[in-house]
Amino acid sequence: MKSVLFSRFFILLPWILIVIIMLDVDTRRPAPPLTPRPYFSPYPLPTIYAITPTYSRPVQKAELTRLANTFRQVAQLHWILVEDAVARSELVSRFLARAGLPSTHLHVPTPRRYKRPGLPRATEQRNAGLAWLRQRHQHQRAQPGVLFFADDDNTYSLELFQEMRTTRKVSVWPVGLVGGRRYERPLVENGKVVGWYTGWRADRPFAIDMAGFAVSLQVILSNPKAVFKRRGSQPGMQESDFLKQITTVEELEPKASNCTKVLVWHTRTEKVNLANEPKYRLDTVKIEV
Repeated sequence: MKSVLFSRFFILLPWILIVIIMLDVDTRRPAPPLTPRPYFSPYPLPTIYAITPTYSRPVQKAELTRLANTFRQVAQLHWILVEDAVARSELVSRFLARAGLPSTHLHVPTPRRYKRPGLPRATEQRNAGLAWLRQRHQHQRAQPGVLFFADDDNTYSLELFQEMRTTRKVSVWPVGLVGGRRYERPLVENGKVVGWYTGWRADRPFAIDMAGFAVSLQVILSNPKAVFKRRGSQPGMQESDFLKQITTVEELEPKASNCTKVLVWHTRTEKVNLANEPKYRLDTVKIEV
C-alpha cells in the first residue's frame, strides 16, 4: 500500500512543482495599470441650439457643407437653419435631409426695404429661430440648453462647443479675423469682463461679434421679448441691442482661457468668379452646386 502511495506521489510531484513555479512567476509580474472608468454625469448633457441664417448664392451649399461637417462631430446639437426666402428651397431641403443632423428648417424673407447696403442683415431670420425655440419649450419644462448664432461663413473649433456648453447665463470669447484686426476679444481682469479689444467703436455696450457669445436657453425663455430690432438699431449695434435686453457686462462669463484663445474665425468665402458661366444652360446634365 505504501509503495502505491509513494509511486503516485512521485508521479504527481513534477506537476505540482510546475504549478508552483508558474504561480510564483505570475505573482512577480507588474500589475496592469488601472483604467479609469468613464465618468457619467447624473445630469443630461445640455443641448446646443445653433441658429444659422442663410440665403441663396453660388457658395451656399459649400458653406453649409463645411458647417455640417463640424456640427456632426458635436454631441447633442440641434441645427436651426433659417432661409431668407418666401419658401423653403429644394437645395437646402435636400441638403438637410442628407446631413444626418437633428435640425429644423425655417424660412422668412427679409423685407426689400431692409436689403440696402449698410443695414443689418439676417435680423428676421435670427428672430424666427428665437421664436421657434420659445414655441418649442412653451408648454414643457425646458431641458438644459445653450443657444448661439452660427453664421454659415464662419469656421469653428470643436473646443468652442465644449466651452459654451457650460454657459450659465451669457458667455463670451474672442473672434478671429474680424473688425479689421486679426482678432477681437473681451478684456478680462480677475475673471470679469472689464472692456473690449476691438477695431471698431469700443464705446459699444457690448463690442462683440455675433460669433462671440452664447446664451443659456433658460435666459432666452425668461426674456420672451428679447429680439433683434430693426427700428432704432444702428449698423453694427445688433449684438449690443440684443444683449442689453438679457444681461449686463458684469454678468458675462469669459470662456476660452479668460478670452485669450481664438476658437472661431470670421473667415468669409471669397466671392466666386463666374465670368465664364453661360447665360443659358449649355450642359445636358443639370448639376447642383
